Amino acid sequence: MEFKLSNPLIEWRGPAPFYFVAIDEADSKIIKSVAKEYSYGWGVIYVTVTAAKMTWTTAVIPKDGRYLIPMKDAMRKAIGIELGDVVKMKVKLGKNG
Repeated sequence: MEFKLSNPLIEWRGPAPFYFVAIDEADSKIIKSVAKEYSYGWGVIYVTVTAAKMTWTTAVIPKDGRYLIPMKDAMRKAIGIELGDVVKMKVKLGKNG
């Protein structure tokens, strides 16, 4: 299952700043409906993400009815994305996309 999105990079502050891109609400509902098929335990849903010709594997995080895609600083900086920038992504459910 694959989704395309174009959403801003947001910050969620904890002990350290963390950056995320939110998956659209409608797509998040679809992901939630098939989550058991893609979960590897504890509700973790792995995804393969492609942005700016870079591809990596991560796990989405549910928050307020949507799923958030974490963006590590190393990846964010390599792609040249700053807080508030709109990020175009292709997201495939599963570790191997």
